[in-house]
Amino acid sequence: MSFSSLLAFPTSHPLVPYGWDEGWEAEFAPYAERGLVPGRVVRVDRGQCDVITPAGLVRADTEFVTPRDPLRVICTGDWAAVDPGGDPRFVREYLPRRTAFLRSTASTRSEGQILAANVDHAVIAISLAVELDLGRVERFLALGWESGALPVIVLTKADLVSDPAVLGHLVEDVRTTAPGVQVLTVSSATGEGIDVLSAVLSGGTSVLLGISGAGKSTLANALLGDEVMEVRAIRDVDGKGRHTTTTRNLLAMPGGGVLIDTPGLRGVGLWDAESGVGQVFSEIEGLAAECRFHDCAHLAEPGCAVLAAVEDGSLSVRRLESYRKLLRENQRIVAKTDARLRGEIRRDWKRKGAEGRAAMEAKRGRIR
Repeated sequence: MSFSSLLAFPTSHPLVPYGWDEGWEAEFAPYAERGLVPGRVVRVDRGQCDVITPAGLVRADTEFVTPRDPLRVICTGDWAAVDPGGDPRFVREYLPRRTAFLRSTASTRSEGQILAANVDHAVIAISLAVELDLGRVERFLALGWESGALPVIVLTKADLVSDPAVLGHLVEDVRTTAPGVQVLTVSSATGEGIDVLSAVLSGGTSVLLGISGAGKSTLANALLGDEVMEVRAIRDVDGKGRHTTTTRNLLAMPGGGVLIDTPGLRGVGLWDAESGVGQVFSEIEGLAAECRFHDCAHLAEPGCAVLAAVEDGSLSVRRLESYRKLLRENQRIVAKTDARLRGEIRRDWKRKGAEGRAAMEAKRGRIR
């Protein structure tokens, strides 16, 4: 959308504070002709949802938008077409999503789960009160990039790191782990960095992500300027907390923009996030393009630029192992839902098995 069209769009529309713009209005035109009204889903709960409409907050049933595919169910952040009245009201449709934040569930069926829709920023909250887990940072980033949103890393509880030099080292470690991603430090207790973060998020919709104990609810309260989210004590022994937030809620921030708070995530499973993994490890992907063989696995092949970078110290072993781990995990997830890929993997296993057996036979022949 051009800047001139933004100026032309009426900012007095009651849904503008919730992200309504000229593009959404054009998308909604066919539904308006049917007499439906637009609204943004601010909360979903057991087959019903709260929707903010031009007339205010309404409760609507989702019976007509409950497909069997869990990735197509209505969720917080969706733009909905709602009945203009009636008891009960119904959500009749929802508009095509611009972005969607997905993860795999812990289910043995390898189902995907949508956490938030139409998000501009994926805010990843990482607590400085406990030891940094850079692998978890990379995992969140992969999901963030894959969603289509712009990741932002927020290092919370900065007031608990008293030594500026230590804080500087921690920030640098995260920046090295997250190339091209903005990294901010904040303290909800002192207010440090909150104004900068608010300014960054003021232009769109942001989803707040992190594990339990990362300080998300306290951060959400600081951004919203009110005690909206309940905050519970964190265990001293491991820095973990109980799930304070139990549903995903969308709320308008006083400085502009909207925030979707999410429950603390115990598991952060990838869901078809190959391009997101590539974005997180862009330096490895760049090195891989310089390998002698186009299908180099970066294990022991001659002319491997990735292994050469490990050898000269420009690429850490930890980072390469994390890259391999996330790619393997993503491939397993996709294979469980993609018959074609399952077949390719099986054929690759058979080929490697045959090569291994041939090498063993050749070795035995030499020994004889």
